[in-house]
Amino acid sequence: MPAFDYKSELARVPHEPGVYRYFDASGEVIYVGKAKDLKNRVSSYFVKSNQHDRKTQRLVSQIRKIEFTIVHTEFDALLLENQLIKRYQPRYNILLRDDKTYPFICVTDEPFPRVVTTRRIERGKGTYYGPFANLKPMYTVLEMFSQLFTLRTCNYNLTQENIEAGKFKVCLEYHIGNCKGPCEAKQTEAEYDADIAQIHSILKGQLKPAQEHFRHRMVEAANSMAFEQAQQYKDKMDVLQRFQSKSTVVNPKIADADVFTIASDEVAAYVNFMKVVNGTIIQTHTVEIKKKLEETDADLLTMMVIEFREQYGSQSKEIISNIPLEADLKAEITVPQIGDKRKLLEMSLKNVLYFRRERQDRQAAESTANASKKDRVLIRLKQDLQLKALPRRIECFDNSNTQGTNPVSAMVCFIDGKPATKEYRHYSIRTVVGPNDFASMHEVVTRRYTRMLEEKAPLPDLIVIDGGKGQLSAACDALKELNLYGQIPIIGIAKRLEEIYFPEDTLPLYLDKKSESLKLIQQCRDEAHRFGITHHRDKRSRNSLISELESIEGVGKKTTAKLLTYFKGVSKIREASIEAIGEVIGLDRAKKVKEYFEAQEVG
Repeated sequence: MPAFDYKSELARVPHEPGVYRYFDASGEVIYVGKAKDLKNRVSSYFVKSNQHDRKTQRLVSQIRKIEFTIVHTEFDALLLENQLIKRYQPRYNILLRDDKTYPFICVTDEPFPRVVTTRRIERGKGTYYGPFANLKPMYTVLEMFSQLFTLRTCNYNLTQENIEAGKFKVCLEYHIGNCKGPCEAKQTEAEYDADIAQIHSILKGQLKPAQEHFRHRMVEAANSMAFEQAQQYKDKMDVLQRFQSKSTVVNPKIADADVFTIASDEVAAYVNFMKVVNGTIIQTHTVEIKKKLEETDADLLTMMVIEFREQYGSQSKEIISNIPLEADLKAEITVPQIGDKRKLLEMSLKNVLYFRRERQDRQAAESTANASKKDRVLIRLKQDLQLKALPRRIECFDNSNTQGTNPVSAMVCFIDGKPATKEYRHYSIRTVVGPNDFASMHEVVTRRYTRMLEEKAPLPDLIVIDGGKGQLSAACDALKELNLYGQIPIIGIAKRLEEIYFPEDTLPLYLDKKSESLKLIQQCRDEAHRFGITHHRDKRSRNSLISELESIEGVGKKTTAKLLTYFKGVSKIREASIEAIGEVIGLDRAKKVKEYFEAQEVG
């Protein structure tokens, strides 16, 4: 039960839309809320206090004063709530920030306006576009402007009086063609402002006016026989076309719309916003919101709709959302089930779910910061490849042959991120004739896991195939025949760009070249290659010497086999005495073998 007379406080609260504020004993605002009906909403905190969770009960226990503000509409209540939360930053509210850390593009309000970037909004200084949560799109737009227009970058006060008084001189930018010299009246303000108008259109996501602008100028230049200038305008149109093709075009038939999706768990909610203008996504932003009380997804998303639309200056008449919103947001709210709008919604939802998974993975990784390095690498690899379990046992396969001769394959095993050399295996190819990497890979994977199943040995947590889509597909076919496909994660690593391929996925994954997880995959691949090459070299050398032994008069395949079986290697035969060799194949043949090796040494 609250420690103050809440009944008398409630008696003065009206049945009107508005915003309420709760104060603690020190006079600090601890919570700000909105309501269609102030009396019903505020009463629910006290009348049903035993039904709230612990956080809400703690809030109620600290309330010592209630203030409220009546407004005309629910929408006015949403706006006022947003402003008061930013102003007071109450401890029990989700804190909304002005995003001052994100940059904006500003078209200044002055004669011969400049286009600059800033992180500080000063009303009256110009028109601001943004914020840009991702810097790359912002710099892409600025680079495009530098290709399309010749804008000044100086800070001169280019009033008509100052220009006529000759206060300024053209600088290097004029001489290298980056400025047309308005400071010396070499460019008229009307001509300059025409370019600025196109910049405003582009920043609003409207490329068509700029395209028509340059097309008109191109035709004029061509009609005047100024073909070089016409070509320059055509090049500018091409720049705009390339920029538009890189934008995510949804459907030109979709009018301007704001897309909002939300996904949440017990402690946080994740919201994605997409601003669509003329069927093109021109802004996107995803945020994480830490929950404070029993906020519903609808309440949280309503709050973020107000916040984002204010930040990005959106006045779209349609809001597309993945959940129904009952609040009056001065726009039509739709939850599409089919069609292009549904595809747009799914795109937004995909982004928010990816963002949530990334944040959760990062938090999981941070919680294991004190784990050993090997576990950190395995955890990172698990996250990067989206595995269900830590890849404690990794098996990697590689093929080796020289122009189709002596084909062999190697399998190396890493346990807890370290080579387990006792688990390494060599395979001489039995069923494949000629240099066929795909068939060889199919054979060795089949042989490896057929034996593992027969011996009931532990299967790996990850299989790595040295090669691209072809080798990976062959290995997958082998797993399918053994009914292991889908049970063991498998990837291929291609040498050219170190891209990672997944089964039945045409697009590869590119891991950060400096990441520990990629380095572990590379280490497995390189070790399999080294192990396979060593075996291939030994086999080739052994086969070569065997062929040479068989060419000795009186020494055939059977004699060679006897020698190798007894001495276990060519080097032991080379070092053995005539008597020792004679005990195996007879003295006459032994002399011929010894003479062969002695002749090699002399040669």
